[in-house]
Amino acid sequence: MERVFISGSAGFIGYHLARLLLDEGYSVHGFDGLTDYYDVGLKRRRHQMLLQSPRFTCTEAMLEEADTVRSTILDFKPDVIVHLGAQAGVRYSLEQPRAYIETNLVGTFNVMEAARELGVRHLMMASTSSVYGANTDMPFRETDKVDTQLTIYAATKKANENMAHSYAHLWDMPTTMFRFFTVYGPWGRPDMALFKFVDAILDDRPIDIYNHGDMYRDFTYVTDLVRGIRLLMDAAPVRPAEGEEIAEGDSLSPVAPFRTVNIGNSDKVRLLDFVDAIEAAIGKPAIRNFMAMQKGDVQATWADASLLQSLTGYRPQTNVIDGTRAFVDWFRDYYGK
Repeated sequence: MERVFISGSAGFIGYHLARLLLDEGYSVHGFDGLTDYYDVGLKRRRHQMLLQSPRFTCTEAMLEEADTVRSTILDFKPDVIVHLGAQAGVRYSLEQPRAYIETNLVGTFNVMEAARELGVRHLMMASTSSVYGANTDMPFRETDKVDTQLTIYAATKKANENMAHSYAHLWDMPTTMFRFFTVYGPWGRPDMALFKFVDAILDDRPIDIYNHGDMYRDFTYVTDLVRGIRLLMDAAPVRPAEGEEIAEGDSLSPVAPFRTVNIGNSDKVRLLDFVDAIEAAIGKPAIRNFMAMQKGDVQATWADASLLQSLTGYRPQTNVIDGTRAFVDWFRDYYGK
């Protein structure tokens, strides 16, 4: 039975990934700081549900605690590490940039050091579509140059990619970075637009729609996302032989067992169409408050997910109508609204 260590296991994506792996018979150890960036009660409930499985154990500590990270990983001896834990949120990074340096840089370094010492089969770490920054050529491809990040959050994630590449090269550690595109679904984060919109509409409060609705996102349903991660676990990159030709479109490094992979729906959805889907799922119109573009935001994201498909045979497909309906059903059930 393979053993998987997941940082950020009480988080939105970490919870869904842990549940999927437990359902498939894996032994999972979670690691989460349960910070108060958003409702800690929601995080605790996710962990409580995972702990109903005898194959799930967890440590509640901060990624910045190097000794705890090291001892937890070395004691558990995972075959695969999936590092999802991070200080998330594009907009929050404008208010509390230091949190991103401490968690996303120092915390990630601590995980990488433990992975190196243990010699894991596959190190997998979360990046973000935000690393594409000011790029305008879409859909975004993993082989695109990404040097124009617009927030400290995105900059720390790009730094994580660079850090991981160096470790993959130096220590021959198979490493996959996955770039997420606007993940949503049941048990989602309260700081994300879908959660805010549903909560406001049900309470007859207006919703803030930035850039007057002229925004596009590649919305990725959370169960599709974690299925992509699960399949990538079995696609660990291998350092190319000297002079070996890398397939066109493959982000495999020529000097390391390292690859970046987009996980997205490959479908650019207009924000106003997303709002329409939410209204249809709730059965009630939103009070729309149109606003200017917010600092650090981008007008559009759109993934080319062909590399994911070529590596795994899988491509996310859940549409926003079905995905938003599932979220609204969960929200109403969980909050009794």
